[in-house]
Amino acid sequence: MPSSRPDIDLLTRATGDLTTAATKRMEETLPWFRELGPEERSWVSLVARAGITAFIDWYDSQKDSPGLTSDVFGAAPPELARVISLEQTVDLVRTTVAIVESAIEDLATEEDRPQLSMAVLRYSREIAFSAAEVYARAAEARGAWDARVEALVVDSLLRDEVDDSVLGRVAALGWSAHQSLLVMAGAAPVGDPGSALEVLRRTAEHHELDLLSGIQGATLLAVIGSGADPLRAARLLTPHFGPGPVVMSSPADGLGQVPAAARSTLVGLTAAWGWPDAPRPVAAVDLLPERALAGDDEAARELIDLVHEALLADVALYDTACAFLERTPSLEATARALFIHPNTVRYRLRRITDITGFSPTNPRGAFALRLGLTLGRLRPDSLT
Repeated sequence: MPSSRPDIDLLTRATGDLTTAATKRMEETLPWFRELGPEERSWVSLVARAGITAFIDWYDSQKDSPGLTSDVFGAAPPELARVISLEQTVDLVRTTVAIVESAIEDLATEEDRPQLSMAVLRYSREIAFSAAEVYARAAEARGAWDARVEALVVDSLLRDEVDDSVLGRVAALGWSAHQSLLVMAGAAPVGDPGSALEVLRRTAEHHELDLLSGIQGATLLAVIGSGADPLRAARLLTPHFGPGPVVMSSPADGLGQVPAAARSTLVGLTAAWGWPDAPRPVAAVDLLPERALAGDDEAARELIDLVHEALLADVALYDTACAFLERTPSLEATARALFIHPNTVRYRLRRITDITGFSPTNPRGAFALRLGLTLGRLRPDSLT
């Protein structure tokens, strides 16, 4: 039914021409619009036409505030928010409003022009706020979707299901290629899990670290593109874990190595309670004794290889380690037991440290060495 107001009728009849004029103006003045494909350009034209129609309906209804979000931006698919930015959308709106303003002279009587101009001004402000709302909702939706994809990726990595689909999801999340990756595990932060993960992501982004994270039960697991300094990356993110131990894996060369790194890290998280003075974060490899005692066969084999098998290659070192660790932790007493000079004992202890990575004169190193020797004597082939 036609409106009783002549200016409204003229605006309504001119909607098509105004839309065409707005599209032509965008073509002339907005470089980003010229670069769009035909489908995307049609979406923008739909928004421009919907904006003009919504303005006419609002102006005719004399409502205090226009409801614009669904009226205007509902005309285009949600993908539009991924194609053009908020700033470009504001350019679109300004161009369309400018076309309407320029047409007021021809489409309204002299009496109606001031009121119509004020309405256009108010409408342009309201539609800018509406555009911001659309983009905020789109960002929120993308964030929720990305979080779900990220959780699926982390779960797939834990289950060692790294196939092309998982790699595709990782790429979609913006993961870059890294020579060094790191897996971290610790208690989930206290409070809202979603907020905690968002803070962790912002911290990683601030320090230019790629991050995949997820909460498995009460455990927060993170896969980090650590760059050249894994320990620095771990220290930066550790404060965002919950209370208790935080364990980090040895560096991994690619996503294919993440499942094994995650397993050792998660076992290490359980075993870390056996070392009350462990640093935070603590490396999973530094928890080999506790992991072996907790039933981790892989850790037991590694400890046997590092200690028992390595020292057996030099019987003198093996005998020195056994004498010093299991009979008397004294240079002189060990020298007397082996009928050698104390300086020879001192030299051999340094060699044991170099070969195994554990120092016999350090309580922590002595613990690892003794456990490695004991496990090695207990038929290491039974652990395969």
